[in-house]
Amino acid sequence: MKKHLLFPLVLLCVLLPLASMASEEIIKTGWNVGVLPAIAFNSDLGFEYGAILNMFNYGDGTNYPNYEHSLYFEVSRFTKGSGIYRFYYDSEYLIPDIRLTADVSYLVDEAYRFFGYNGYDAVYNVDWEDDEADDYKTRMYYRYQRNLFRAKADFQGKLGPKNLKWIGGFGARNFDISSVDIGKLNKDKDDEDLLPTVTEQPGIYEKYLGWGLIPDAHKNGGYISTIKAGLVYDSRPVLANPSSGIWTEAVVIYSPAFLGSDEEFTRFSITHRQYLGLIPNRLTFAYRLGYQTRLSGKVPFYYQPLIATSVMTGATNEGLGGMRSMRGILLNRIIGDGIAFGNFELRSKVLFFKVKKQNFYIGVNGFVDAGQVTQKIEYDEEMALIEEAEKEGIFDTDAEKIHFSAGLGLKIAMNQNFILSIDFGKAFDEQDGTSGLYIGLNYLF
Repeated sequence: MKKHLLFPLVLLCVLLPLASMASEEIIKTGWNVGVLPAIAFNSDLGFEYGAILNMFNYGDGTNYPNYEHSLYFEVSRFTKGSGIYRFYYDSEYLIPDIRLTADVSYLVDEAYRFFGYNGYDAVYNVDWEDDEADDYKTRMYYRYQRNLFRAKADFQGKLGPKNLKWIGGFGARNFDISSVDIGKLNKDKDDEDLLPTVTEQPGIYEKYLGWGLIPDAHKNGGYISTIKAGLVYDSRPVLANPSSGIWTEAVVIYSPAFLGSDEEFTRFSITHRQYLGLIPNRLTFAYRLGYQTRLSGKVPFYYQPLIATSVMTGATNEGLGGMRSMRGILLNRIIGDGIAFGNFELRSKVLFFKVKKQNFYIGVNGFVDAGQVTQKIEYDEEMALIEEAEKEGIFDTDAEKIHFSAGLGLKIAMNQNFILSIDFGKAFDEQDGTSGLYIGLNYLF
């Protein structure tokens, strides 16, 4: 979703005149606080307002720039109902010799993205949601309503070899799914801006329900609990934007019926990240390679977008597509039982300065993102029952191939850990959308 650049530009203009260009970094101790307002506008969802608060405790400064405790709070909402209510905690010191990352969130999305299954096999027709196009259907054609409650905790502990760790975790998610509430979105709109009801113009979610591509048991969401276990190799000297080291994790995620899950399934996920310093403290090449696949069972359609990770750099980790996986490509454009993706970034720090005893730097990054479905969701039996005329413009069998995007980013970092991120990405293929502008916190990985 596009967000205004007004606040970060104002922040930059305020900080630079106050800046001291002293080169030696101040070692931070105790608690430090970063605050960022959430401001945006969407013609259907309304105005977004709220705030992000990230608190870091550096203890006596011995481990700076690494922190001892990080507490993250976010409350933001749109005037027509969508919102994020989130608490996130990360520490290696609360439990001796164990790293704990915990998240409790309630995410409300009145118009969540859904394009169908298997990437390019599901056709994206931009004109159908463009109200100025001749064959316009509805701006909500590729949307449904989703409310998600999430509680998760991951634990990491040391094993014998240096930098090798075990990882284990638990997660609970409750999904509440329905068609978009058109009445709510139409409130206070002029007649020419009104959206058609889903009865007048069904979208992809309603069509998939009618065809049986979304089973009745899944259409309203459900409860999924998961157990995670695996290995992590982490040789990063610092956690935020390292200039050297490897961070790799391989995990098996099991959703068991005995913990109340509505569907039982198993997934395997491996993510490899590496950071190569080209110019010390100035220029770094970083890349991330990910692969995730279903091993057993049936993954519900509403759980498919989730990408496994032990550390969440934002409120969601969903895709492929969007600000957390493939910037410039539409969120959830690439959905399958198995996915592979890569992110390649050249990161530079161009300016260091201080404001009121706080360390700042400004960074610029260029990136290329790529991804593809590697294991398709199977629905041959259901497809055989759909009339050929109904498939037109919706399905393109065996069209899936690798998706690409590229772009540029700007970073403003305080004390190396509170990092305002602005990324602009452009898709290579119009089937993936055109471009995306993203404002949030932290580097992608």
